[in-house]
Amino acid sequence: MQATERKEFHHVSRTNLVAAVLGLTFATGALAPSVATAQDGGETINALIVYGDDPCPVSTGDQITVCARKDESERYRIPEVLRESASPQNEAWNNRVLAYETVFDSGTLSCSPTGPGGWTGCTQNMIDQAYAEKRTDASVRFAQLIEEERARRLETIDEEAEATQADVEAAEKEYFEDKAASAPEPDHSGH
Repeated sequence: MQATERKEFHHVSRTNLVAAVLGLTFATGALAPSVATAQDGGETINALIVYGDDPCPVSTGDQITVCARKDESERYRIPEVLRESASPQNEAWNNRVLAYETVFDSGTLSCSPTGPGGWTGCTQNMIDQAYAEKRTDASVRFAQLIEEERARRLETIDEEAEATQADVEAAEKEYFEDKAASAPEPDHSGH
C-alpha cells in the first residue's frame, strides 16, 4: 500500500513541477521584452493581451500600454506556445521521413558545400528559416506595438510643443507691449 501511495505522490509532484516550470517559462518569456524595452525608453511598459471586445486600458503620461487583441474563443484556452509539444512521440511520420532524407541526401545535413558535411550552410538555412518564421508569425508582437505607441506619442508631443511655444510667444509679446506702454516718455526738450 505504501509503495502505491508513494508512486502516486511522486506522480503528483512531477505534475506540479512541470506545471510550475511551464508557468515560469511562459511568464518570463512574456515579461522579458517589456523589461528590456522599459529600460531603453525610460518609461513603464504595460503589454496586455485582451480578448474579444474587452477594452484596452489607456496609456498614461509615463506608462505605455499596448494591447494585443485575440479572438474571444482564445480566452480560456491554453496559450498557443504551450499547446504544441516538441516531444518526438508527437512528431508525424512524414516529418520523420523528411528528416532522414535530409540526413542521407548527400552527407550529413548537406545544405551547401561550405563547411565539412555542409553543416555551416545548414546552420545558416535554419537561422534564415527561423527569422522568416518570426517575421510572418501571427502571434503577438509586443515590440512592434510598443514602437507604434511611441510614434503616436511623439506626434502628440510635437503638437503640444507647438501649442506651448505659441502660448509662450503670445505671453512674451503681451509682456513687452505692456512694458513699452508703461515706460516713461523720453524728454526731447533738450535740457
